[in-house]
Amino acid sequence: MRESRLSDAEWRSKLTPEQYRILREGGTEPPWSGALLENKGEGEYRCAGCGAPLFESGSKYDSGSGWPSFTRPADSEAVSEKSDDSHGMVRTEVRCAKCEGHLGHVFPDGPGPEGLRYCINSAALDFAASDESEND
Repeated sequence: MRESRLSDAEWRSKLTPEQYRILREGGTEPPWSGALLENKGEGEYRCAGCGAPLFESGSKYDSGSGWPSFTRPADSEAVSEKSDDSHGMVRTEVRCAKCEGHLGHVFPDGPGPEGLRYCINSAALDFAASDESEND
């Protein structure tokens, strides 16, 4: 069964209240509050809703925005984008391509060749550390 086809009750039982508010209702965590903001570990950031790989640690950087920021997704097919004109702003929403969960927004002010900043809620992500034995 595709994750996005879960019922509301199934999503509520699968996610924490904060994850549900962000992933399923398009919420945002307060800046500087996310558990993964300061994470500097090597590994992969996955969707907290469905486990799909979204971002790699090598693309994470400190944007000073208060949310984990990345220069690019792990794969071009990992996320989808949608125009968002809520809150009196015009932004580009970023969603998990697999389960359609709200992740955050992408802005054209980032470093790197693409010049993008994927500003993502920590609660929308799970971090999977790289196995250190792979680096030996």
